[in-house]
Amino acid sequence: MTKRIMSIMTVLFLAVLFALPVTPAQQAQQPKPEIAHTFLKVGDMAPDFTLRSDQGTTVTLSDYRGKKDVILAFYVLAFTGG
Repeated sequence: MTKRIMSIMTVLFLAVLFALPVTPAQQAQQPKPEIAHTFLKVGDMAPDFTLRSDQGTTVTLSDYRGKKDVILAFYVLAFTGG
């Protein structure tokens, strides 16, 4: 029983530790990501691009133009394992 309680306490401690915000000193050490600049405005047609689908095939935006509505959803760090 004591080992189980210690295991639970360890997991809780690690969860709290990783949930703590990053200190300003740590933020200063991390390089700031480059912001992509664009001249697109809301309502502009998206530029054509090609990506790999979740099935591994190549998909191009222009293949859907005039055929289907396309919604782009960006999930930061999703499916990266990091």
